[in-house]
Amino acid sequence: MTPVLYTLMSSFLLGLVGLTFHRIHLLSALLCLEGMMLTLFIALSLWTLEFNTSNHAMTPMVLLAFSACEASAGLALLVATARTHGTDRLQSLNLLQC
Repeated sequence: MTPVLYTLMSSFLLGLVGLTFHRIHLLSALLCLEGMMLTLFIALSLWTLEFNTSNHAMTPMVLLAFSACEASAGLALLVATARTHGTDRLQSLNLLQC
């Protein structure tokens, strides 16, 4: 396993572990998701450069655009949650309550 592949896999797994076990605040969950998306972007960019293919050259840019949309939607949900509930703690959110 190359050092670059090991670094990318470990950073993605750290984001996944952080998302799984450290879900106290909504902001920390969003940061873990953003770290995972950044790792995927770097991996796809390196994959495109390594194989020197022009067919998949736009794939990292599409992923980056989706990541930006995901980040803006997450921040909008964070602001809406903070305004309605007064906090961004995930423990205080009740999905069954209308």
